[in-house]
Amino acid sequence: MPTDIYWQAGNMLSPLPVVLVSCGNEEIGTNLFTVAWAGTVCTQPAMVSISVRPSRHSYDLIRQTGEFVINLTNRSLLRATDWCGVVSGRDTNKWLQTGLTPVCGRTVGAPYVAESPLSIECKVKQVLELGSHHMFLADVTAVRVDGRYVDDVSGALDLSRCQLITYMHGGYYEVGKKIGFFGYSVQKKRKTRKR
Repeated sequence: MPTDIYWQAGNMLSPLPVVLVSCGNEEIGTNLFTVAWAGTVCTQPAMVSISVRPSRHSYDLIRQTGEFVINLTNRSLLRATDWCGVVSGRDTNKWLQTGLTPVCGRTVGAPYVAESPLSIECKVKQVLELGSHHMFLADVTAVRVDGRYVDDVSGALDLSRCQLITYMHGGYYEVGKKIGFFGYSVQKKRKTRKR
């Protein structure tokens, strides 16, 4: 008979997107940090969330400015993503140390990461103080996509080219191959005509 196994709460939903969040502005300084608890919460209006420990340096920057940028990460950003998650930005310039390029956001003071396949500019709408983490609910104000990852025919983000990474149980994984599409289970089969 199978035995149930209980995990820590942080391991409940896996894999998770692992993103680099950039925050701050020219006046107070900027920083990069790694977040695995990020997601879409609404499409109309477009909203996202990130959950951050109040002890993190970037937490204060986001509280002060009310803005941040979610930068998707891929295989080429793996080392920088991990490093930004374990080194504090209080005494370290993560942009210099990682060699990543900050670019001024279009709608927010926080820069985005030029090397990211997709960057989402966000303005905080609400902060939910939940416990170990506080959740920043934010409106999406702009989305920048690196043209190298856009499919020429559909104009959509080509995930097979992005090599996006996820986080699960202490490890990083590259997103795999497509195995279906939304609605395929109920799609009617086309009838083939006899000639």
